[in-house]
Amino acid sequence: MTTFLHKYKTARHFIYELLHTPEIESKLERYVRLLIMFLIIASIISVILETVEEIEASFSAFLYFFEVVTVIIFSIEYILRVWSIVDDPLYSQPVIGRIKYIFSFMALVDFFAVFPFYLPSIISVDLRFLRGLRLFRLFRIFKMGRYSASLNMISRVVSSKKHDIAVTLVVLSIVLIIASSLMYFIEHDAQPNAFPSIPATLWWGIATLTTVGYGDVYPITAAGKICASLIAILGIGLFALPSGILVTGFIDEMHSQKSKQTCPHCGKEIE
Repeated sequence: MTTFLHKYKTARHFIYELLHTPEIESKLERYVRLLIMFLIIASIISVILETVEEIEASFSAFLYFFEVVTVIIFSIEYILRVWSIVDDPLYSQPVIGRIKYIFSFMALVDFFAVFPFYLPSIISVDLRFLRGLRLFRLFRIFKMGRYSASLNMISRVVSSKKHDIAVTLVVLSIVLIIASSLMYFIEHDAQPNAFPSIPATLWWGIATLTTVGYGDVYPITAAGKICASLIAILGIGLFALPSGILVTGFIDEMHSQKSKQTCPHCGKEIE
């Protein structure tokens, strides 16, 4: 007990360290996070399996029981997270801090992971609408970001390169609009049904620039074929830009991780 009080100031601080901090310093923290990770993966699998009519008919009772268990655990986790978050300096104010945390992205993910289960008991919901709400349970896949180092790395890379990615997306959007407009004016007279308008031609532009080319819409005029060939070649280079940015981000992140020194006893970074 003395060791516990020395390490954790209060029970709330213990819960904060258990659920919020990325470092794993004890077997209990490891087991709790492995349990939650297992439940997240298992619940996502159950949502997918529910869409198979044969499985739903044969195991509906078990799937519902498992859903109840996971919702109870995730609800307790959500409440404990909101309760203990005030130990974080960013959310230290008891009321305003908790409200601020509740509307953060990860807290909203936690909320929508359990909210569809409780809604029918609060208000009357149409069956078709309820089926749509049940898909919100797939939000649980984002909860894995807290417990997966790989997903955390992806999040950091995207965050560090977000401005570069935004610029690339703007360039891609401009090229897409120009390519689709050009193809519309070339092919509209020859194929009014295939290229009825510029917005409709955007489908062809996306399929061509991504080099997918479904073949449902294609040019038949000589000018259209030449233009489409150039656009397809241009698409190979353009869509390599975001890939290059992300690869560079991953390399920088891995070099950054390797350069960090950690304490062999507690695992925390040495300043």
